Amino acid sequence: MGRSASAVHPALKALRARFAAAANPVDAAAMRAYMKDRFPFFGIKAPARRAMQKEHWDEQGLPTLGDLPAIMRSAFGQPERELHYAALDLLVKQARKLGPQHLPLVEELITTQSWWDTVDALAVHVAGTVLKRHPEAVEEWNERWAGSTDMWLNRTAILFQNRWKNDTDRDLLFANIDRHAASKEFFIRKAIGWSLRELGKTDPGAVLAFVQGRKLSPLSEREAVRNL
Repeated sequence: MGRSASAVHPALKALRARFAAAANPVDAAAMRAYMKDRFPFFGIKAPARRAMQKEHWDEQGLPTLGDLPAIMRSAFGQPERELHYAALDLLVKQARKLGPQHLPLVEELITTQSWWDTVDALAVHVAGTVLKRHPEAVEEWNERWAGSTDMWLNRTAILFQNRWKNDTDRDLLFANIDRHAASKEFFIRKAIGWSLRELGKTDPGAVLAFVQGRKLSPLSEREAVRNL
């Protein structure tokens, strides 16, 4: 379950009020069940939620990069998952403006209210965007995440190159996979398969050779070669 609500940042108060006014208990129950009862929901489906977010930011104006950390922490400090999604959408929208100095915040969010839906977006669309634009930071942050005791950071290390296509550092990806191939964690095994499947879209030969040369979990292997 999510933790108790912290103070709502002024930039989020009107948005939270919009969400509360549009709450749908039936959809909230279904969403909560889908997410294994980990978070409460207002019960607002993504298209409607994003329309509300657009109206909110059009009226208020997008926050500055300097305001983002406080807004992100406030949003992720609320129990309702839609506020986490709203913050995440905002951060993804700003991702190309971020630099390595923002990666501590990204890491903090990955390890806050952690579940696959927010972790994957942060890993692929925020951390991955920052590190592709700042390759000098890859070694430090990859080692920090791949070597962490936090499973979600391990997953981040495996996934952050998922949109890099031919720019993927294959040696780095394969080393991260080898490092965690024996993991019993479902979300690590799934991430391994997903990362290989993505690379397989541009380099199927490398993926097939890697899979054939390793002992991966059945889940990882099945996901990796699904489209090959």
